[in-house]
Amino acid sequence: MQQRVHHWPIRIYYEDTDMQGIVYYANYLKYFERARTEFLRDKGFEQGALIEQQGVAFAVRAIQVDYLKPAVFNDQLIVTTKIAKLKRASLVFQQTIVRESPIREIINTAVIRVACLDAHNTNVKKIPTAMIEQLS
Repeated sequence: MQQRVHHWPIRIYYEDTDMQGIVYYANYLKYFERARTEFLRDKGFEQGALIEQQGVAFAVRAIQVDYLKPAVFNDQLIVTTKIAKLKRASLVFQQTIVRESPIREIINTAVIRVACLDAHNTNVKKIPTAMIEQLS
């Protein structure tokens, strides 16, 4: 599956860091989540509308994160997102966080498996056909 990689910028604020000015490890999960949301939005899928109109919600099923280098206060980062695998009821995303300056370097990578669920009862549900076609 070849596709364009989505880029989403973020700046590290003081609130993101610990007392040493280093980003708290769990905050990377928030950055990945926000970037996936923006990825879907750019593809034409608002998650609120998916829940309300199609009864579809997405939930993280598994995540593998490699913390390579720390991000620090005031860093400018780019979160890249692409779909590595698209199945009938799940997606696998590959995401990377790159520090933009002073030296461009990868600081964090993740493989995140997301399940499609019925928004009303949380049972596994097929991804809507139009969404599969748009994401393929």
